[in-house]
Amino acid sequence: MSVLHMLQQMGVIALFSLVVAAAPAVMAVAYALWPTEAKLALMRPISLAALFGALAGFMGGVINSFHWAAANNASLTATVFVGFSEALVPLFVAFGSLTIAWLLVALGMRRTQ
Repeated sequence: MSVLHMLQQMGVIALFSLVVAAAPAVMAVAYALWPTEAKLALMRPISLAALFGALAGFMGGVINSFHWAAANNASLTATVFVGFSEALVPLFVAFGSLTIAWLLVALGMRRTQ
């Protein structure tokens, strides 16, 4: 399955949470290239937004999995497990993005010294 096909299958909440999760990495690249106090000050709220967006995307996926299981009178079937694994994607992307972002911030802070 291609990445484009997967993105077409995602819901609005999941797509939005992925976009928000990438924002800290974009800001960190800007800070690493042109370090300023204003960009550094923005990293904290953007990082929090990424965390909360990832949690919202995860919970949206869990809610959809529960809804599907209830509508189809299913117990813990393979489809429910696939739904849970898909719900973990926003968390994975956000934590990866935040790791890269804060490493870039450290690089930018090193450049200011």
